[in-house]
Amino acid sequence: MLRSLRIRNLALVEELDWTLQSGFTAITGETGAGKSIIIGALSFLLGDRADRSLVRAGATSAGIEAVFELGRNDEVAALLEERGVDPCQDGELILKRTITSEGSGSGGRQFINGSPCNLSVLKNLGVFLVDLHGPHDHQSLFSRREQTLLLDRFCNALTEKEAYLASRSDLSSARRELDQLQSESGGVGRLEQLRAEVEEISSANLLESEEEMLLSRHKAASNSRRLIELCAGVVARIEDEERGAALGIAESARLLKELMRIDNRTAPFLEELDRLTEGLDSLVTALRGYAGNIELDALEYQALEDRLNVLATLKRKYGPAIPEIIARGVQSAKELDRLSGLDSLTEQARQRVIEAQRLSTVAAEKLSAKRRKGVEILSKTVARELGDLGFKQAGFEIKLESQQEPGPDGSEVAEFLFAPNPGEPAQPLRAIASSGEISRVMLALKSALANQDRIPLLVFDEIDANVGGEIATKVACKMRQLGDSHQVLCITHLPQVAACGSAQFVVIKTVKEGRTGTVLKPVNGEERVKEIARMLGGVTDSAMAHAATLLKEGVPAVISNSGNSRA
Repeated sequence: MLRSLRIRNLALVEELDWTLQSGFTAITGETGAGKSIIIGALSFLLGDRADRSLVRAGATSAGIEAVFELGRNDEVAALLEERGVDPCQDGELILKRTITSEGSGSGGRQFINGSPCNLSVLKNLGVFLVDLHGPHDHQSLFSRREQTLLLDRFCNALTEKEAYLASRSDLSSARRELDQLQSESGGVGRLEQLRAEVEEISSANLLESEEEMLLSRHKAASNSRRLIELCAGVVARIEDEERGAALGIAESARLLKELMRIDNRTAPFLEELDRLTEGLDSLVTALRGYAGNIELDALEYQALEDRLNVLATLKRKYGPAIPEIIARGVQSAKELDRLSGLDSLTEQARQRVIEAQRLSTVAAEKLSAKRRKGVEILSKTVARELGDLGFKQAGFEIKLESQQEPGPDGSEVAEFLFAPNPGEPAQPLRAIASSGEISRVMLALKSALANQDRIPLLVFDEIDANVGGEIATKVACKMRQLGDSHQVLCITHLPQVAACGSAQFVVIKTVKEGRTGTVLKPVNGEERVKEIARMLGGVTDSAMAHAATLLKEGVPAVISNSGNSRA
């Protein structure tokens, strides 16, 4: 329970020290007195944003402090340990928050058991401490996600919900890992591409210098006929019987021999001519050998063509020259080795996704089974609670709508359907126009969930708006019943509800030394009778008598058979 609340310099509240008790406490007062400021202080203390304009004029800061008596609360203990916050001593949790008037934003600090913390920790902690419903919080009932959560709480399916969310998180992680590996490896197509590259380059058996040699041979082979013709022409001109070089040399030799017989001093001339003759013979032999070597057959020429075509294809695909192609093959082989290892990792990741999907499906089915079991029970329980609140013939049902793909809420989401008028078809809650009707639906749900709800403090800020008469009496009785299992704070304008509280506090707006302020005071005895009379319409003798009767009887127990059922 919330044992105490201290407020300093928050809006109209200059100083408030409030000691609370268990059960149902009613908070009343004139409109505009500042009741919601007091309850709003709890919201700020539990992580809501609060700007510096909330600091009371003339003050430098505002402070809010609350002491909760929790006993043993494993969720709170685990959260404090996880965030490195000092644990509770003797089950006592102390929250404190300050808001400064200087600077921008909230400009304050917050503490849990004396340890500084951030707002997110307070928000997370507030989930286990306070369930607060203000005038506009009925809108949450229109959310199918909120409806699904309420069903899960009633069915005691939160453990299954957590297990499903954990399995969903595992599935998401497995999918991210698989996507990353596939992205890194480029997928199956990239592996096949690399294998083809390595095979094509490696099977070519490239040599860095072969292209120049092949081009030279191909050029020679392409011009072989002309080369042979040129060689034959030279040989013919040397060996021509009529005017060839050989004939001229032979005639020259005859003349030189005759010259030598006349003058033997000319013998060297004949020797020189002999050397020229030998040179011509060697030239002819060389030309014939060269011509013979370039006479390639058709198969060898085609082989040259094919090899050059292979090189041209490789250059077009992998690089401008043979060295670059060889380097590309080496690089691709290394990448293929690396990705082959990734291929194995990718397959393992794919199997993990399959298993995570299976486990998520199993977890979703367990959650669905719990929900299917609890839908009818919750529907009947809420319908009974609504009957106690004046909807004797109203219809209430819960529909589970399957999702095409399981989402954060599981394989289905709940839809609460309500038919306030007999004979009319049930419609979703969001189609209800009357705020008085939706207020009672909210209260009926809270009552139905009371046994399953482990949150110790329920705060209602004018949840009973737009109801009155006999319905107000029934709402009061329902509030009192909630006070049997929870600490309940309710800001109300209904005298029936206020009279049903085990305690009542009045919020009063005062003016002191020209300053407006808000104070909170308990009312008992005659003061409480006067306050109830004021709420009834004025402090008249008849109103005082009526108020005294309401308080004496504590609002007659007009509700029967309204016990809560467990799923």
